[in-house]
Amino acid sequence: MRLITNEPLIKRNAAIGKYAATSGLVILVGGLVVSLFKPEYQFVPFITLIIGFILSNVGIYFSNRYVREPRPDKAVEGALKGFDDKYALYQYRLPASHVLVCPSGVFVIVPKFQSGTILWDGNRWKHKGGSVFLSLFGQEGLGNPNAEAAAEAESLSRYLAKHVEGDLPPAQAIIAFYNPKATIEAKDAPLPAMHVKQVKEYLRKLPKGPTLTPAQVEKLDEALGLE
Repeated sequence: MRLITNEPLIKRNAAIGKYAATSGLVILVGGLVVSLFKPEYQFVPFITLIIGFILSNVGIYFSNRYVREPRPDKAVEGALKGFDDKYALYQYRLPASHVLVCPSGVFVIVPKFQSGTILWDGNRWKHKGGSVFLSLFGQEGLGNPNAEAAAEAESLSRYLAKHVEGDLPPAQAIIAFYNPKATIEAKDAPLPAMHVKQVKEYLRKLPKGPTLTPAQVEKLDEALGLE
């Protein structure tokens, strides 16, 4: 499998996550110290609380994606390991973070880290096993995976239409949960949703479909500055 990963972006965003989280904590502690020993400066703790909260949340956002193990890019890469060069995985190089070009089509893979049981009840997603305790330590809410995946697929389609010539296949989406403690119950979900360990077998069973031609892949690589 061809693997095209934006390593400089990962290193940069990992650093942002670490420094933002550390800075946020330092500022929050500093505000607490001022409130205890310099109560006359009442405005300082208020300001540090806002700044520290913002930096801490920025740190959590970037750390969840670029620091915490398993990283989503490594989880996706590992799940697809063993495919031949007819498969190309673009990570953090396109408007969608994880894009697979393969004989069955063009796929946006949307990794989600929630643990517990994630299920589609026929109308909406439900998450059993999340808690306030986990959210305090950086586990994000499930949100709306369907809308997230559809938005990434649409962004990718617009990019391909702009940079790649000829007839283009529709961008499809797969929602892949990669927490080892996740259980997925989403057989009838609007979009394919499964544990990341099941993605490879799912793709193998798909019939060959419209995908990018070798010339279009070359065009895409040129647009990304890979040649």
